Amino acid sequence: MKYTQAEMGRIFVLRLEHGDRLPDVIEIFATDNKILRGMCILVGGIDDGSRIVSGPENGKEIPPRPVLKDILGVHEVLGVGTIFPDAKGHPRLHMHASLGRKEKSRTGCIRPGVNIWQIGEVVILEIRNERLFRKKNKTLGFELLEIEE
Repeated sequence: MKYTQAEMGRIFVLRLEHGDRLPDVIEIFATDNKILRGMCILVGGIDDGSRIVSGPENGKEIPPRPVLKDILGVHEVLGVGTIFPDAKGHPRLHMHASLGRKEKSRTGCIRPGVNIWQIGEVVILEIRNERLFRKKNKTLGFELLEIEE
């Protein structure tokens, strides 16, 4: 385990609108507002036609092949994520969410893209610490959180 201490900066509250696409809208907002690091909480609805990653095909295979799942029908959503800059200094959202419809629920990473259905509320808590960033791990293919020494 590696760790560092950080401070909380600004707090933003966003009301997303029908059709707004995640992670794009959060990353654009973060860029426009110079948020490079943060924590995000999402509540609302996800529209039909969205996609999530719900695990690797085989947990022993490296690099892993993602299991992509299409979301059919409108779902309720609750998500938590982080924002950290990539190698080019652009804020990147990594968010996992649980989606529910009737008696069925799914959980996964929203990176492939989900669209807001009518209601989306996001709280972004800015993290102040210049040592935190994402770096592509060539073996895994993921952008992993790194702490500059």
